Amino acid sequence: MPSLRLATRTLVRAPIVTAVAVASLALGIGANTAIFSLIRGVLLRTLPVTTPDGLVNVLAQGPNPGSQTCNAAGDCAVVFSYPMFKDLERGQTGLTGLAAHRIVGADLAFRGKSLSGLGIGVSGGYFGVLGLTPALGRLLGPEDDRALGGSPVAVLSHRFWTTELGADRAVLDQTILINGTAMTIVGVAQPGFDGTTLGTRARVFVPITMLASIGAIGDTRAFEDRMSYWVYAFGRLKAGVTREEAQTQLNAVYHPIINDVEVQLQSGIPDQMLARFKAKVVTLVPGDRGQSNVQGQTRTPLLLLIGVTAIVLLVACTNVANLLLARAAGRQGEMAVRSSLGAQRGQLISQLMLESAIVAVMAGALSILVAHGTLGLITSFLPQDLIRNVEVGIDTSVLGFAAALSIGTAFLFGLLPALQATRPDLLAVIQASGGRGSAGRAAARFRSSLVTAQIALSMALLCSAGLFVRSLVNVSRVQLGIRIDSVVTFALSPAQMGYRPAQQAALFRRVEESLRAVPGVAGVTSATVPILVGWSNGGDVDVEGFQATLESDVNTRRNEVGPGYFTALGIPVLAGREFLPSDELGGLPVAVVNEEFVRKFRLGKEAVGKRVTNASPLVARRPEQHPIAYQIVGVVKNSAYNEVKEEAPQPLFFRAHRQDSTTGRLVFYARTSISAATIVRAIPALVAGVDPNLPVSELTTLPQQVKENVYLDRMITTLSAAFAILATLLAAVGLYGVLAYNVTLRTREIGVRMALGADGGRVQALVVRQVAVMTAIGGGAGIAAAFGIGRAAQSVLFGLSGYDLPTFAAAAVTITAVALGAGYAPARRASRVHPTQALRGD
Repeated sequence: MPSLRLATRTLVRAPIVTAVAVASLALGIGANTAIFSLIRGVLLRTLPVTTPDGLVNVLAQGPNPGSQTCNAAGDCAVVFSYPMFKDLERGQTGLTGLAAHRIVGADLAFRGKSLSGLGIGVSGGYFGVLGLTPALGRLLGPEDDRALGGSPVAVLSHRFWTTELGADRAVLDQTILINGTAMTIVGVAQPGFDGTTLGTRARVFVPITMLASIGAIGDTRAFEDRMSYWVYAFGRLKAGVTREEAQTQLNAVYHPIINDVEVQLQSGIPDQMLARFKAKVVTLVPGDRGQSNVQGQTRTPLLLLIGVTAIVLLVACTNVANLLLARAAGRQGEMAVRSSLGAQRGQLISQLMLESAIVAVMAGALSILVAHGTLGLITSFLPQDLIRNVEVGIDTSVLGFAAALSIGTAFLFGLLPALQATRPDLLAVIQASGGRGSAGRAAARFRSSLVTAQIALSMALLCSAGLFVRSLVNVSRVQLGIRIDSVVTFALSPAQMGYRPAQQAALFRRVEESLRAVPGVAGVTSATVPILVGWSNGGDVDVEGFQATLESDVNTRRNEVGPGYFTALGIPVLAGREFLPSDELGGLPVAVVNEEFVRKFRLGKEAVGKRVTNASPLVARRPEQHPIAYQIVGVVKNSAYNEVKEEAPQPLFFRAHRQDSTTGRLVFYARTSISAATIVRAIPALVAGVDPNLPVSELTTLPQQVKENVYLDRMITTLSAAFAILATLLAAVGLYGVLAYNVTLRTREIGVRMALGADGGRVQALVVRQVAVMTAIGGGAGIAAAFGIGRAAQSVLFGLSGYDLPTFAAAAVTITAVALGAGYAPARRASRVHPTQALRGD
């Protein structure tokens, strides 16, 4: 391969140019490869099932008057009641089948080993609709969900079976305890399948009709109540049936049930809401990627990041093209001689493109290391649950993407220099004395244009990075109303292990007492709803003294907390008192509310002593409902609830969990005066001392929980800032190279000017003027592009519009300073040109 050897020797003879080109491209390709890997793992990965393109998610967005519970599979606007799901399952004809599922907590005990994880309650059609086959035994089918609580069987995930049970085939027909309920293992699911919700990995699948039996959804009334929404649904299209046709057919079943049956249950709701309820329709959307809210949350940030890295790669390609253009100018004589000796222009271009391809291949290989490092940085921001449950890494498809990108960049940065170096005007090249003729000046102007484009792209990235930094600063300044420092948190779910109410209460007290006895623990409390984890609990209330109308919003967020909750978390009590250990079953039902609750329900200074009933005053109560009236005994300062980035404080209604006999799960908080890591290590042994079979879950610190709550903001800010800095440095290198080459090109002109009386300052001004023109044009174009990026990023910016003049001004100052810094050395070199040396050299 003479051409390959020649290309390699040529690159070796210019080691600095080759090294800079390879490094620049490796950084750009590696960054794009890492973000593509993340996008593929989160947004593009399809379910490992038979023909996933045939799956459709079944949604019915609109008001769901009643109770709603939702999870990582989607928000509460898309869930169905179980009776409605069964109606649709029986009546639909456009799908091969309809399936229901529900993610639940699953504490497992098998062969003396216990662990906490997730399970999925599935309808009988779940595995059949997905087209899965068992790795062992059988899967769940229609015969398993015909009677409530009548089929205590379970299917293990293949991952759980292999990693935790050693792929033991003898597990079939053995008993496993799921949330304390004995279930028979009847099969193992297909390899690679962990459920239909991205970001969660189920360890076990159980019939959906068993969820009440294992304490996962309350009681069996959830299967009969049309105003209890908790089921997610999907189906598979029949061959030859379009989504629109199946949707129309499904609505033919859905509409009569809504208007003839369920409307009769909605007494007392506002007319506007009732009209929206009647107008609800079922919609079918592609289901090949399953059902998950992770994709909706991350789509915009990830698309922004791939856009940012694409710009970085474009800057890198422009930089390398500039390097090769400058080098091509020096090789025009060589190309002219080779052409005069008989070489065809196509052969010369092929030789130069081969050199570019070698640079791209080396950069592509190095980019894998860059991608690994970038992925390591990215995963440092992701929540631990997401890291464990989403596959992100360098696989064959990601390597293919890197290879394709390398080939594309080789063409992008190599073609123009190759065309420039092989121009057919041989005599002009030879007479131009190394490029000082009009052709050389035209090439110099083109290189300057490329640098101007680099400045524009870098300015756009600096502006967008500045917006994300300002947004993150706004997030960090949010007043949470909670002292999060030195607080350890973890959760226990004894109800899932078969504890009865009295046993649960006794266990919770023993755990609290054990925690208080740990040296360095300054305060202990608990709650049923964890703070700042992205989910919440709420409902309508009837407040004494507040005259509700049909248009009134009487909804509030709710939590049940333990004694000393507000003191332990540093939430000031403004009036009355907080909960005491004496607030127990049998005592006066008491409540504490926050400032926003007082404002919303217009309680003024007389809030303490008022009564709050846990039912809406606008909806007729059913006979089985027995709402409780709670007396407000305290008012506390507003504090964050489920999100750090809450636009406004939410009304909060706190009750004492010791007055609720059904509390089967608690989140504990321990404030410590010593290292939080020490307490974190001590928690598992402490709980094991109370009950060795009770798994500890969600063990972390409150500061870490807050960081994970805003992980997207932190990730996009850090990465966009890093990429903007990288692009700016590449632009600075490109600017320096162009200016240095231009000074060399204009040495004779500068010598003449100085011979005619121009001093060093005027010569420097020539170079600075060129810098100023390129910076002004590029900076202006970059700011215009930044406005577009800002509009696209509006949904992920906190407390900012899509543009921010101080941020853009700071970016302009930064790019100007960098440009002047890059131009300083060439300008100083130009001012030191001696006239006689310049003229003699000519």
